[in-house]
Amino acid sequence: MTKMIAGQALVKVLEDWDVDHIYGVPGGSINHTVEGLYLEKDKIKYIQVRHEEVGAIAASADAKFTGKIGVTFGSAGPGATHLFNGLYDAKMDHVPVLALVGQVPQENMNTNYFQEMDEGPMFADVAVFNRTVTTAEQIPYVINQAIREAYRQKGVAVVILPENLTSAEIDYVPSKTPKTVEQTYTQTINPEDIQNTLKMLKEAKHPLVYAGRGLLGAKNVLTKFSEQFNVPVMTTVPATGVISSDHPNFIGTFGRLGTKSGFEALQHTDLILFIGSEFPFARFWPEGVKIIDVNNNPYDIGKTVDVDYAVIADAKSYLQGLIDTKETLPAGVWLKANQENKTNWDKWLDSRATDDSQGLNPETITKKMAEMAGPNDTYGVDTGNVTEFGVRGLPMNHNQRFALSGLFATMGFGLPAGLAGALSVPDAQAWTLSGDGGFSMVAPDLITEARYELPVINVILSNERLGFIYYEQVASKQHLYGVDLTGADWAKVAEGLGGIGFTVSSIKEADEVFGKIKELQANGNKKPIVVNAVIRQVDPIATAFMPMDAKLYGQDAVDEFAKKYEIDPKTQPALGELLRAQGDNL
Repeated sequence: MTKMIAGQALVKVLEDWDVDHIYGVPGGSINHTVEGLYLEKDKIKYIQVRHEEVGAIAASADAKFTGKIGVTFGSAGPGATHLFNGLYDAKMDHVPVLALVGQVPQENMNTNYFQEMDEGPMFADVAVFNRTVTTAEQIPYVINQAIREAYRQKGVAVVILPENLTSAEIDYVPSKTPKTVEQTYTQTINPEDIQNTLKMLKEAKHPLVYAGRGLLGAKNVLTKFSEQFNVPVMTTVPATGVISSDHPNFIGTFGRLGTKSGFEALQHTDLILFIGSEFPFARFWPEGVKIIDVNNNPYDIGKTVDVDYAVIADAKSYLQGLIDTKETLPAGVWLKANQENKTNWDKWLDSRATDDSQGLNPETITKKMAEMAGPNDTYGVDTGNVTEFGVRGLPMNHNQRFALSGLFATMGFGLPAGLAGALSVPDAQAWTLSGDGGFSMVAPDLITEARYELPVINVILSNERLGFIYYEQVASKQHLYGVDLTGADWAKVAEGLGGIGFTVSSIKEADEVFGKIKELQANGNKKPIVVNAVIRQVDPIATAFMPMDAKLYGQDAVDEFAKKYEIDPKTQPALGELLRAQGDNL
Protein backbone atom coordinates (compact mmCIF):
# COMPACT_ATOMS: atom_id res chain seq x y z
CA MET A 1 0.00 0.00 0.00
CA THR A 2 1.44 3.36 -1.06
CA LYS A 3 0.02 6.84 -0.59
CA MET A 4 -0.23 8.88 -3.83
CA ILE A 5 -2.65 11.13 -5.65
CA ALA A 6 -5.34 9.25 -7.53
CA GLY A 7 -4.07 10.70 -10.81
CA GLN A 8 -0.78 8.87 -10.31
CA ALA A 9 -2.57 5.66 -9.29
CA LEU A 10 -4.54 5.91 -12.55
CA VAL A 11 -1.31 6.01 -14.56
CA LYS A 12 0.07 3.02 -12.66
CA VAL A 13 -2.93 0.99 -13.80
CA LEU A 14 -2.12 1.93 -17.39
CA GLU A 15 1.44 0.73 -16.85
CA ASP A 16 0.14 -2.60 -15.54
CA TRP A 17 -1.65 -3.01 -18.88
CA ASP A 18 1.60 -2.35 -20.79
CA VAL A 19 0.49 1.06 -22.04
CA ASP A 20 3.70 2.94 -22.86
CA HIS A 21 2.35 6.18 -24.34
CA ILE A 22 -0.75 8.35 -24.17
CA TYR A 23 -1.97 11.33 -26.21
CA GLY A 24 -3.68 14.48 -24.99
CA VAL A 25 -3.80 18.21 -24.30
CA PRO A 26 -3.65 19.52 -20.69
CA GLY A 27 -6.53 21.52 -19.26
CA GLY A 28 -7.80 22.74 -15.93
CA SER A 29 -10.14 19.79 -15.42
CA ILE A 30 -7.55 17.12 -16.27
CA ASN A 31 -4.48 18.66 -14.60
CA HIS A 32 -3.99 16.05 -11.88
CA THR A 33 -4.15 13.23 -14.40
CA VAL A 34 -1.37 15.10 -16.19
CA GLU A 35 0.42 15.41 -12.83
CA GLY A 36 0.18 11.63 -12.55
CA LEU A 37 1.79 11.32 -15.96
CA TYR A 38 4.62 13.60 -14.80
CA LEU A 39 5.20 11.49 -11.69
CA GLU A 40 5.37 8.35 -13.85
CA LYS A 41 7.19 9.91 -16.81
CA ASP A 42 9.99 7.34 -16.66
CA LYS A 43 7.53 4.53 -17.37
CA ILE A 44 4.90 6.00 -19.69
CA LYS A 45 5.42 8.62 -22.37
CA TYR A 46 3.03 11.53 -22.60
CA ILE A 47 2.62 12.76 -26.19
CA GLN A 48 1.45 16.37 -26.27
CA VAL A 49 -0.64 16.69 -29.42
CA ARG A 50 -1.91 20.03 -30.70
CA HIS A 51 -5.52 18.89 -31.06
CA GLU A 52 -7.40 16.24 -29.11
CA GLU A 53 -8.84 14.86 -32.36
CA VAL A 54 -5.33 13.96 -33.46
CA GLY A 55 -4.68 12.18 -30.17
CA ALA A 56 -7.90 10.18 -30.38
CA ILE A 57 -7.29 9.16 -34.00
CA ALA A 58 -3.71 8.20 -33.12
CA ALA A 59 -5.00 6.05 -30.24
CA SER A 60 -7.36 4.28 -32.63
CA ALA A 61 -4.50 3.75 -35.08
CA ASP A 62 -2.33 2.33 -32.26
CA ALA A 63 -4.96 -0.33 -31.70
CA LYS A 64 -5.24 -1.05 -35.42
CA PHE A 65 -1.50 -1.46 -35.83
CA THR A 66 -0.88 -3.60 -32.75
CA GLY A 67 -4.13 -4.92 -31.26
CA LYS A 68 -3.16 -3.23 -27.97
CA ILE A 69 -5.38 -0.60 -26.43
CA GLY A 70 -4.78 3.02 -27.44
CA VAL A 71 -5.18 5.72 -24.81
CA THR A 72 -6.07 9.40 -25.13
CA PHE A 73 -7.39 12.18 -22.93
CA GLY A 74 -9.14 15.53 -23.07
CA SER A 75 -10.29 18.11 -20.57
CA ALA A 76 -13.90 19.01 -19.84
CA GLY A 77 -16.00 20.73 -22.50
CA PRO A 78 -14.09 21.37 -25.74
CA GLY A 79 -11.33 18.92 -24.87
CA ALA A 80 -13.94 16.21 -24.50
CA THR A 81 -15.87 17.05 -27.65
CA HIS A 82 -12.69 17.15 -29.73
CA LEU A 83 -12.14 13.46 -28.99
CA PHE A 84 -15.22 12.25 -30.82
CA ASN A 85 -13.79 11.83 -34.32
CA GLY A 86 -11.14 9.37 -33.19
CA LEU A 87 -13.46 7.60 -30.77
CA TYR A 88 -16.10 7.00 -33.42
CA ASP A 89 -13.39 5.69 -35.72
CA ALA A 90 -12.45 3.15 -33.05
CA LYS A 91 -16.09 2.25 -32.43
CA MET A 92 -16.89 1.68 -36.10
CA ASP A 93 -13.79 -0.43 -36.73
CA HIS A 94 -14.07 -2.39 -33.45
CA VAL A 95 -10.73 -1.63 -31.82
CA PRO A 96 -10.00 -1.01 -28.10
CA VAL A 97 -9.45 2.60 -27.03
CA LEU A 98 -9.55 4.22 -23.57
CA ALA A 99 -10.58 7.88 -23.32
CA LEU A 100 -9.89 9.74 -20.08
CA VAL A 101 -12.18 12.74 -19.88
CA GLY A 102 -11.78 15.62 -17.46
CA GLN A 103 -14.65 17.07 -15.49
CA VAL A 104 -14.97 20.11 -13.25
CA PRO A 105 -14.69 19.48 -9.49
CA GLN A 106 -17.74 17.79 -7.99
CA GLU A 107 -18.71 20.83 -5.97
CA ASN A 108 -19.03 22.80 -9.24
CA MET A 109 -21.01 20.22 -11.16
CA ASN A 110 -24.63 21.12 -11.97
CA THR A 111 -23.98 24.82 -11.34
CA ASN A 112 -23.42 26.05 -14.92
CA TYR A 113 -19.71 26.27 -14.15
CA PHE A 114 -17.02 27.21 -16.67
CA GLN A 115 -16.62 24.39 -19.29
CA GLU A 116 -19.01 22.17 -17.35
CA MET A 117 -21.03 19.76 -19.47
CA ASP A 118 -23.16 16.72 -18.74
CA GLU A 119 -20.58 14.44 -20.28
CA GLY A 120 -22.03 11.02 -19.57
CA PRO A 121 -24.82 11.25 -22.17
CA MET A 122 -22.37 12.67 -24.69
CA PHE A 123 -20.46 9.40 -24.82
CA ALA A 124 -23.41 7.03 -24.50
CA ASP A 125 -23.48 6.11 -28.18
CA VAL A 126 -19.76 5.83 -28.83
CA ALA A 127 -18.69 3.87 -25.74
CA VAL A 128 -19.05 0.24 -24.66
CA PHE A 129 -18.09 1.38 -21.14
CA ASN A 130 -19.02 4.86 -19.91
CA ARG A 131 -18.58 5.77 -16.24
CA THR A 132 -18.11 8.87 -14.12
CA VAL A 133 -16.05 8.11 -11.00
CA THR A 134 -17.57 9.24 -7.71
CA THR A 135 -14.70 8.66 -5.24
CA ALA A 136 -10.94 8.99 -5.54
CA GLU A 137 -10.42 5.50 -4.13
CA GLN A 138 -12.37 3.80 -6.93
CA ILE A 139 -10.34 5.37 -9.76
CA PRO A 140 -7.80 2.52 -10.14
CA TYR A 141 -10.60 -0.07 -10.11
CA VAL A 142 -12.72 1.78 -12.68
CA ILE A 143 -9.75 2.31 -15.00
CA ASN A 144 -8.93 -1.38 -14.76
CA GLN A 145 -12.50 -2.36 -15.57
CA ALA A 146 -12.66 0.14 -18.42
CA ILE A 147 -9.62 -1.40 -20.09
CA ARG A 148 -10.99 -4.92 -19.64
CA GLU A 149 -14.28 -3.91 -21.27
CA ALA A 150 -12.57 -2.12 -24.14
CA TYR A 151 -10.69 -5.32 -24.92
CA ARG A 152 -13.63 -7.63 -24.31
CA GLN A 153 -16.09 -5.68 -26.43
CA LYS A 154 -13.53 -4.33 -28.93
CA GLY A 155 -14.59 -0.76 -28.51
CA VAL A 156 -14.27 2.53 -26.69
CA ALA A 157 -14.16 2.84 -22.91
CA VAL A 158 -14.73 6.30 -21.41
CA VAL A 159 -13.89 7.28 -17.83
CA ILE A 160 -14.98 10.75 -16.70
CA LEU A 161 -12.78 12.15 -13.92
CA PRO A 162 -13.87 15.08 -11.73
CA GLU A 163 -10.70 17.07 -11.06
CA ASN A 164 -11.07 17.14 -7.25
CA LEU A 165 -10.95 13.31 -7.21
CA THR A 166 -7.77 12.86 -9.26
CA SER A 167 -6.01 15.35 -6.98
CA ALA A 168 -7.00 13.52 -3.76
CA GLU A 169 -4.44 11.32 -2.01
CA ILE A 170 -5.35 7.65 -1.69
CA ASP A 171 -3.84 4.41 -0.48
CA TYR A 172 -2.93 2.65 -3.71
CA VAL A 173 -2.82 -1.14 -3.75
CA PRO A 174 -2.03 -2.71 -7.14
CA SER A 175 -4.59 -5.26 -8.26
CA LYS A 176 -3.39 -8.85 -8.05
CA THR A 177 -5.77 -9.95 -10.80
CA PRO A 178 -3.68 -10.78 -13.87
CA LYS A 179 -3.93 -8.12 -16.55
CA THR A 180 -4.97 -10.48 -19.28
CA VAL A 181 -7.85 -10.44 -21.72
CA GLU A 182 -8.54 -13.22 -24.18
CA GLN A 183 -7.93 -11.51 -27.50
CA THR A 184 -7.67 -14.60 -29.68
CA TYR A 185 -11.13 -16.05 -30.08
CA THR A 186 -11.13 -19.83 -30.45
CA GLN A 187 -13.90 -22.35 -30.41
CA THR A 188 -14.81 -25.83 -31.47
CA ILE A 189 -16.15 -25.66 -34.99
CA ASN A 190 -19.38 -27.49 -35.72
CA PRO A 191 -18.42 -30.46 -37.95
CA GLU A 192 -21.70 -30.03 -39.81
CA ASP A 193 -20.64 -26.51 -40.86
CA ILE A 194 -17.38 -27.87 -42.22
CA GLN A 195 -19.09 -30.63 -44.20
CA ASN A 196 -21.76 -28.30 -45.58
CA THR A 197 -19.10 -25.81 -46.63
CA LEU A 198 -17.13 -28.53 -48.40
CA LYS A 199 -20.27 -29.63 -50.23
CA MET A 200 -21.00 -26.08 -51.39
CA LEU A 201 -17.37 -25.55 -52.46
CA LYS A 202 -17.39 -28.74 -54.53
CA GLU A 203 -20.69 -27.82 -56.18
CA ALA A 204 -19.50 -24.32 -57.06
CA LYS A 205 -17.85 -23.60 -60.37
CA HIS A 206 -16.41 -20.20 -59.44
CA PRO A 207 -15.87 -19.93 -55.64
CA LEU A 208 -13.94 -17.13 -53.98
CA VAL A 209 -13.08 -15.90 -50.50
CA TYR A 210 -14.02 -12.37 -49.39
CA ALA A 211 -11.96 -11.79 -46.23
CA GLY A 212 -12.45 -9.14 -43.58
CA ARG A 213 -10.61 -7.84 -40.51
CA GLY A 214 -11.69 -10.92 -38.59
CA LEU A 215 -8.79 -12.67 -40.31
CA LEU A 216 -6.13 -10.22 -39.15
CA GLY A 217 -3.39 -12.28 -37.58
CA ALA A 218 -4.41 -15.34 -39.59
CA LYS A 219 -2.38 -14.71 -42.75
CA ASN A 220 -0.76 -18.15 -42.74
CA VAL A 221 -4.08 -19.94 -42.29
CA LEU A 222 -5.86 -17.94 -45.01
CA THR A 223 -2.94 -18.47 -47.37
CA LYS A 224 -2.87 -22.22 -46.67
CA PHE A 225 -6.61 -22.50 -47.26
CA SER A 226 -6.40 -20.58 -50.53
CA GLU A 227 -3.55 -22.75 -51.78
CA GLN A 228 -5.07 -26.05 -50.64
CA PHE A 229 -8.47 -25.32 -52.15
CA ASN A 230 -7.16 -23.26 -55.10
CA VAL A 231 -9.59 -20.43 -54.42
CA PRO A 232 -8.93 -16.75 -55.28
CA VAL A 233 -9.03 -14.31 -52.36
CA MET A 234 -10.49 -10.82 -52.18
CA THR A 235 -10.38 -8.60 -49.10
CA THR A 236 -12.23 -5.63 -47.71
CA VAL A 237 -10.18 -2.45 -47.76
CA PRO A 238 -9.70 -2.32 -43.94
CA ALA A 239 -8.49 -5.93 -44.11
CA THR A 240 -5.69 -5.08 -46.53
CA GLY A 241 -2.77 -7.34 -45.62
CA VAL A 242 -4.67 -10.38 -44.34
CA ILE A 243 -3.05 -12.14 -47.30
CA SER A 244 0.18 -10.96 -48.91
CA SER A 245 -0.48 -8.41 -51.62
CA ASP A 246 1.92 -10.23 -53.96
CA HIS A 247 0.40 -13.70 -53.47
CA PRO A 248 -0.80 -15.01 -56.85
CA ASN A 249 -4.19 -15.97 -55.38
CA PHE A 250 -4.89 -12.44 -54.11
CA ILE A 251 -7.00 -10.58 -56.66
CA GLY A 252 -7.80 -7.30 -54.90
CA THR A 253 -11.02 -5.79 -53.64
CA PHE A 254 -14.33 -4.37 -54.79
CA GLY A 255 -15.77 -0.87 -55.08
CA ARG A 256 -14.36 2.60 -55.66
CA LEU A 257 -11.19 1.53 -53.86
CA GLY A 258 -10.88 -1.71 -55.77
CA THR A 259 -9.29 -3.46 -58.70
CA LYS A 260 -10.46 -4.57 -62.12
CA SER A 261 -9.72 -8.14 -61.12
CA GLY A 262 -11.85 -7.81 -58.00
CA PHE A 263 -14.83 -6.24 -59.77
CA GLU A 264 -14.84 -8.83 -62.55
CA ALA A 265 -14.41 -11.80 -60.23
CA LEU A 266 -17.61 -10.78 -58.46
CA GLN A 267 -19.48 -10.65 -61.77
CA HIS A 268 -18.65 -14.31 -62.46
CA THR A 269 -18.51 -15.96 -59.04
CA ASP A 270 -21.24 -18.33 -57.94
CA LEU A 271 -20.14 -18.78 -54.29
CA ILE A 272 -18.60 -16.30 -51.85
CA LEU A 273 -17.06 -17.33 -48.53
CA PHE A 274 -17.71 -14.06 -46.72
CA ILE A 275 -15.46 -14.36 -43.69
CA GLY A 276 -14.96 -12.11 -40.65
CA SER A 277 -16.55 -8.93 -41.99
CA GLU A 278 -19.57 -6.63 -41.92
CA PHE A 279 -18.56 -5.06 -45.26
CA PRO A 280 -21.23 -2.37 -45.88
CA PHE A 281 -20.97 -2.52 -49.66
CA ALA A 282 -21.76 -6.22 -49.87
CA ARG A 283 -25.29 -5.06 -50.65
CA PHE A 284 -23.98 -4.08 -54.09
CA TRP A 285 -22.72 -7.55 -54.96
CA PRO A 286 -24.46 -9.19 -57.92
CA GLU A 287 -27.70 -10.99 -57.16
CA GLY A 288 -28.01 -14.74 -57.41
CA VAL A 289 -24.61 -15.54 -55.88
CA LYS A 290 -24.62 -18.02 -53.00
CA ILE A 291 -23.03 -16.64 -49.83
CA ILE A 292 -21.60 -18.42 -46.81
CA ASP A 293 -21.30 -15.84 -44.01
CA VAL A 294 -18.80 -16.66 -41.25
CA ASN A 295 -18.66 -14.42 -38.20
CA ASN A 296 -18.13 -14.88 -34.45
CA ASN A 297 -20.83 -12.26 -33.84
CA PRO A 298 -24.18 -13.70 -34.92
CA TYR A 299 -25.65 -10.19 -35.14
CA ASP A 300 -23.21 -9.32 -37.93
CA ILE A 301 -24.36 -12.25 -40.06
CA GLY A 302 -26.72 -11.08 -42.75
CA LYS A 303 -26.30 -7.46 -41.62
CA THR A 304 -25.42 -6.13 -45.06
CA VAL A 305 -26.42 -8.90 -47.49
CA ASP A 306 -28.77 -11.89 -47.43
CA VAL A 307 -26.85 -15.12 -47.02
CA ASP A 308 -27.50 -18.75 -47.93
CA TYR A 309 -25.57 -20.37 -45.10
CA ALA A 310 -24.57 -18.89 -41.76
CA VAL A 311 -21.62 -20.08 -39.69
CA ILE A 312 -21.19 -18.67 -36.19
CA ALA A 313 -17.48 -19.23 -35.72
CA ASP A 314 -14.08 -17.67 -35.34
CA ALA A 315 -12.79 -17.05 -38.85
CA LYS A 316 -9.33 -18.52 -38.29
CA SER A 317 -10.64 -21.62 -36.55
CA TYR A 318 -13.19 -22.16 -39.31
CA LEU A 319 -10.57 -22.08 -42.06
CA GLN A 320 -8.28 -24.33 -40.04
CA GLY A 321 -11.15 -26.80 -39.74
CA LEU A 322 -11.48 -26.88 -43.51
CA ILE A 323 -7.72 -27.29 -43.92
CA ASP A 324 -7.70 -30.19 -41.47
CA THR A 325 -10.07 -32.19 -43.66
CA LYS A 326 -7.18 -32.63 -46.14
CA GLU A 327 -9.69 -32.01 -48.92
CA THR A 328 -8.73 -29.96 -51.95
CA LEU A 329 -10.13 -28.52 -55.15
CA PRO A 330 -8.38 -28.60 -58.54
CA ALA A 331 -6.52 -25.54 -59.77
CA GLY A 332 -8.82 -25.03 -62.72
CA VAL A 333 -9.53 -22.35 -65.29
CA TRP A 334 -11.30 -20.13 -62.73
CA LEU A 335 -8.23 -19.60 -60.56
CA LYS A 336 -5.83 -19.29 -63.48
CA ALA A 337 -7.97 -16.69 -65.27
CA ASN A 338 -8.28 -14.61 -62.10
CA GLN A 339 -4.53 -14.76 -61.56
CA GLU A 340 -3.90 -13.60 -65.13
CA ASN A 341 -6.45 -10.81 -64.76
CA LYS A 342 -4.76 -9.53 -61.59
CA THR A 343 -1.31 -9.73 -63.23
CA ASN A 344 -2.56 -7.67 -66.17
CA TRP A 345 -4.00 -5.09 -63.78
CA ASP A 346 -0.73 -4.80 -61.88
CA LYS A 347 1.15 -4.29 -65.14
CA TRP A 348 -1.23 -1.47 -66.07
CA LEU A 349 -0.67 0.25 -62.71
CA ASP A 350 3.07 -0.11 -63.22
CA SER A 351 2.83 1.46 -66.69
CA ARG A 352 1.18 4.51 -65.14
CA ALA A 353 4.00 4.74 -62.62
CA THR A 354 6.52 5.18 -65.43
CA ASP A 355 4.57 7.78 -67.45
CA ASP A 356 4.45 11.47 -66.57
CA SER A 357 3.83 12.74 -70.07
CA GLN A 358 0.58 14.39 -68.93
CA GLY A 359 1.64 15.09 -65.38
CA LEU A 360 2.66 13.08 -62.35
CA ASN A 361 0.56 9.99 -61.68
CA PRO A 362 -0.03 8.90 -58.06
CA GLU A 363 1.17 5.42 -59.00
CA THR A 364 4.67 6.88 -59.42
CA ILE A 365 4.66 7.92 -55.77
CA THR A 366 3.26 4.71 -54.34
CA LYS A 367 5.81 2.79 -56.40
CA LYS A 368 8.64 4.86 -54.89
CA MET A 369 7.22 4.21 -51.43
CA ALA A 370 6.99 0.49 -52.19
CA GLU A 371 10.60 0.39 -53.33
CA MET A 372 11.74 1.91 -50.03
CA ALA A 373 9.35 0.07 -47.71
CA GLY A 374 10.81 -2.28 -45.14
CA PRO A 375 9.31 -5.59 -44.02
CA ASN A 376 7.82 -4.20 -40.79
CA ASP A 377 6.82 -0.68 -41.88
CA THR A 378 3.52 0.95 -40.98
CA TYR A 379 1.24 2.83 -43.35
CA GLY A 380 -1.34 5.34 -42.13
CA VAL A 381 -3.58 6.04 -45.10
CA ASP A 382 -6.06 8.93 -45.22
CA THR A 383 -9.61 8.94 -46.58
CA GLY A 384 -10.55 9.80 -50.16
CA ASN A 385 -9.06 9.01 -53.56
CA VAL A 386 -5.77 8.66 -51.72
CA THR A 387 -7.15 5.51 -50.10
CA GLU A 388 -7.48 3.93 -53.53
CA PHE A 389 -3.86 4.65 -54.38
CA GLY A 390 -2.68 3.32 -51.03
CA VAL A 391 -4.67 0.09 -51.27
CA ARG A 392 -3.56 -0.52 -54.85
CA GLY A 393 0.08 0.47 -54.53
CA LEU A 394 1.51 -0.12 -51.06
CA PRO A 395 3.12 -3.51 -50.46
CA MET A 396 1.71 -5.77 -47.75
CA ASN A 397 3.90 -8.76 -48.49
CA HIS A 398 5.84 -9.22 -45.24
CA ASN A 399 4.86 -7.94 -41.80
CA GLN A 400 3.85 -4.45 -42.82
CA ARG A 401 0.88 -2.95 -41.00
CA PHE A 402 -1.85 -0.94 -42.65
CA ALA A 403 -4.36 1.36 -40.95
CA LEU A 404 -7.12 3.57 -42.28
CA SER A 405 -10.48 4.87 -41.16
CA GLY A 406 -12.72 2.10 -42.40
CA LEU A 407 -16.42 2.40 -41.69
CA PHE A 408 -16.24 5.90 -40.20
CA ALA A 409 -13.98 7.11 -43.03
CA THR A 410 -12.85 10.36 -41.43
CA MET A 411 -10.54 12.63 -43.32
CA GLY A 412 -7.38 13.59 -41.47
CA PHE A 413 -6.55 10.03 -40.42
CA GLY A 414 -3.14 9.82 -42.08
CA LEU A 415 -0.90 12.08 -40.01
CA PRO A 416 -2.20 10.89 -36.59
CA ALA A 417 -1.73 7.30 -37.76
CA GLY A 418 1.87 8.20 -38.56
CA LEU A 419 2.34 9.23 -34.93
CA ALA A 420 0.90 5.90 -33.85
CA GLY A 421 3.06 3.92 -36.24
CA ALA A 422 6.26 5.63 -35.11
CA LEU A 423 5.44 5.13 -31.42
CA SER A 424 3.91 1.65 -31.54
CA VAL A 425 6.35 0.11 -34.04
CA PRO A 426 9.49 2.14 -33.33
CA ASP A 427 11.92 -0.24 -35.06
CA ALA A 428 10.33 0.27 -38.47
CA GLN A 429 9.63 3.22 -40.76
CA ALA A 430 6.29 4.96 -40.31
CA TRP A 431 4.66 6.26 -43.50
CA THR A 432 1.57 8.35 -44.09
CA LEU A 433 -0.27 8.86 -47.35
CA SER A 434 -2.75 11.75 -47.49
CA GLY A 435 -4.55 13.96 -49.94
CA ASP A 436 -4.09 17.69 -49.56
CA GLY A 437 -7.66 17.96 -48.26
CA GLY A 438 -7.21 15.52 -45.39
CA PHE A 439 -3.68 16.63 -44.58
CA SER A 440 -4.73 20.26 -44.20
CA MET A 441 -7.11 19.25 -41.40
CA VAL A 442 -4.33 17.97 -39.13
CA ALA A 443 -1.13 19.54 -40.51
CA PRO A 444 -0.21 21.45 -37.31
CA ASP A 445 0.61 18.17 -35.59
CA LEU A 446 3.71 17.91 -37.73
CA ILE A 447 5.01 19.87 -34.74
CA THR A 448 4.28 16.82 -32.60
CA GLU A 449 6.30 14.56 -34.89
CA ALA A 450 9.15 17.08 -34.71
CA ARG A 451 8.91 17.56 -30.92
CA TYR A 452 9.32 13.86 -30.23
CA GLU A 453 11.86 13.26 -33.01
CA LEU A 454 9.61 10.92 -34.96
CA PRO A 455 11.00 10.67 -38.52
CA VAL A 456 7.67 9.85 -40.14
CA ILE A 457 7.62 10.14 -43.93
CA ASN A 458 4.41 12.02 -44.76
CA VAL A 459 3.47 11.82 -48.43
CA ILE A 460 0.81 14.21 -49.70
CA LEU A 461 -0.90 13.74 -53.06
CA SER A 462 -1.74 17.35 -53.91
CA ASN A 463 -4.23 18.20 -56.62
CA GLU A 464 -6.15 21.11 -55.02
CA ARG A 465 -9.36 19.09 -55.12
CA LEU A 466 -11.54 16.98 -52.86
CA GLY A 467 -11.22 14.27 -55.48
CA PHE A 468 -13.53 11.63 -54.05
CA ILE A 469 -16.39 14.09 -53.65
CA TYR A 470 -15.63 15.68 -57.02
CA TYR A 471 -16.22 12.27 -58.60
CA GLU A 472 -19.52 11.87 -56.73
CA GLN A 473 -20.75 15.29 -57.85
CA VAL A 474 -19.88 14.48 -61.46
CA ALA A 475 -21.52 11.05 -61.25
CA SER A 476 -24.73 12.50 -59.83
CA LYS A 477 -24.73 15.38 -62.35
CA GLN A 478 -24.48 18.06 -59.68
CA HIS A 479 -22.85 21.43 -60.00
CA LEU A 480 -19.20 21.26 -59.00
CA TYR A 481 -19.28 23.24 -55.80
CA GLY A 482 -17.09 23.26 -52.71
CA VAL A 483 -14.69 20.64 -54.04
CA ASP A 484 -11.91 22.95 -55.23
CA LEU A 485 -9.15 23.61 -52.70
CA THR A 486 -6.79 26.52 -52.26
CA GLY A 487 -3.33 25.05 -52.53
CA ALA A 488 -0.42 25.37 -50.15
CA ASP A 489 3.31 24.81 -50.30
CA TRP A 490 3.35 21.84 -47.97
CA ALA A 491 7.14 21.55 -48.18
CA LYS A 492 7.51 25.04 -46.71
CA VAL A 493 4.83 24.25 -44.14
CA ALA A 494 6.86 21.24 -43.07
CA GLU A 495 9.99 23.34 -42.66
CA GLY A 496 8.10 25.94 -40.66
CA LEU A 497 6.81 23.24 -38.30
CA GLY A 498 10.19 21.66 -37.66
CA GLY A 499 10.35 19.07 -40.43
CA ILE A 500 12.02 18.56 -43.77
CA GLY A 501 10.03 19.37 -46.91
CA PHE A 502 10.26 18.34 -50.55
CA THR A 503 8.07 19.03 -53.59
CA VAL A 504 7.93 16.75 -56.62
CA SER A 505 5.93 17.03 -59.83
CA SER A 506 7.74 14.62 -62.17
CA ILE A 507 9.28 11.16 -62.15
CA LYS A 508 12.76 12.69 -62.27
CA GLU A 509 12.07 14.82 -59.21
CA ALA A 510 10.53 11.85 -57.40
CA ASP A 511 13.63 9.76 -58.06
CA GLU A 512 15.85 12.54 -56.72
CA VAL A 513 13.77 13.22 -53.62
CA PHE A 514 13.34 9.63 -52.56
CA GLY A 515 17.08 9.19 -53.07
CA LYS A 516 17.67 12.12 -50.69
CA ILE A 517 15.28 10.55 -48.17
CA LYS A 518 17.32 7.34 -48.25
CA GLU A 519 20.41 9.40 -47.48
CA LEU A 520 18.64 11.09 -44.57
CA GLN A 521 17.63 7.70 -43.19
CA ALA A 522 21.17 6.39 -43.53
CA ASN A 523 22.46 9.40 -41.59
CA GLY A 524 20.06 8.88 -38.68
CA ASN A 525 17.51 11.57 -39.47
CA LYS A 526 15.13 12.31 -36.58
CA LYS A 527 12.94 14.93 -38.24
CA PRO A 528 9.57 14.29 -39.89
CA ILE A 529 9.63 14.48 -43.66
CA VAL A 530 6.94 15.79 -45.99
CA VAL A 531 6.85 14.93 -49.67
CA ASN A 532 4.42 17.24 -51.45
CA ALA A 533 3.64 15.30 -54.64
CA VAL A 534 1.82 17.54 -57.11
CA ILE A 535 -0.24 15.07 -59.14
CA ARG A 536 -2.47 15.23 -62.20
CA GLN A 537 -5.92 16.60 -61.52
CA VAL A 538 -7.67 13.57 -62.95
CA ASP A 539 -10.05 10.97 -61.55
CA PRO A 540 -8.54 7.61 -60.65
CA ILE A 541 -10.02 4.74 -62.60
CA ALA A 542 -13.48 3.90 -61.26
CA THR A 543 -13.56 0.23 -60.28
CA ALA A 544 -17.04 0.03 -58.74
CA PHE A 545 -18.35 -0.58 -62.26
CA MET A 546 -15.99 -1.53 -65.08
CA PRO A 547 -17.70 -2.33 -68.39
CA MET A 548 -14.71 -4.01 -70.00
CA ASP A 549 -16.50 -7.13 -71.32
CA ALA A 550 -18.17 -6.44 -74.68
CA LYS A 551 -20.28 -9.58 -74.37
CA LEU A 552 -21.85 -8.25 -71.17
CA TYR A 553 -21.92 -4.51 -71.77
CA GLY A 554 -21.48 -3.92 -75.51
CA GLN A 555 -18.44 -2.68 -77.41
CA ASP A 556 -19.47 0.97 -77.25
CA ALA A 557 -19.46 0.89 -73.45
CA VAL A 558 -16.05 -0.75 -73.44
CA ASP A 559 -14.60 1.82 -75.83
CA GLU A 560 -16.03 4.77 -73.88
CA PHE A 561 -14.74 3.47 -70.55
CA ALA A 562 -11.30 2.62 -71.94
CA LYS A 563 -10.91 6.08 -73.48
CA LYS A 564 -11.98 7.90 -70.32
CA TYR A 565 -9.51 6.08 -68.10
CA GLU A 566 -6.64 5.58 -70.56
CA ILE A 567 -6.81 1.80 -70.42
CA ASP A 568 -6.11 -0.50 -73.39
CA PRO A 569 -8.64 -3.36 -73.68
CA LYS A 570 -6.07 -5.36 -75.62
CA THR A 571 -3.72 -5.48 -72.64
CA GLN A 572 -6.61 -5.62 -70.16
CA PRO A 573 -8.95 -8.28 -71.53
CA ALA A 574 -12.02 -8.87 -69.41
CA LEU A 575 -12.12 -11.84 -67.06
CA GLY A 576 -15.00 -13.22 -69.14
CA GLU A 577 -12.77 -13.20 -72.21
CA LEU A 578 -10.00 -15.01 -70.34
CA LEU A 579 -12.44 -17.64 -69.07
CA ARG A 580 -13.97 -18.21 -72.49
CA ALA A 581 -10.53 -18.46 -74.10
CA GLN A 582 -9.71 -21.31 -71.73
CA GLY A 583 -12.91 -23.22 -72.40
CA ASP A 584 -15.06 -21.91 -69.54
CA ASN A 585 -18.23 -20.75 -71.24
CA LEU A 586 -19.72 -19.50 -67.98
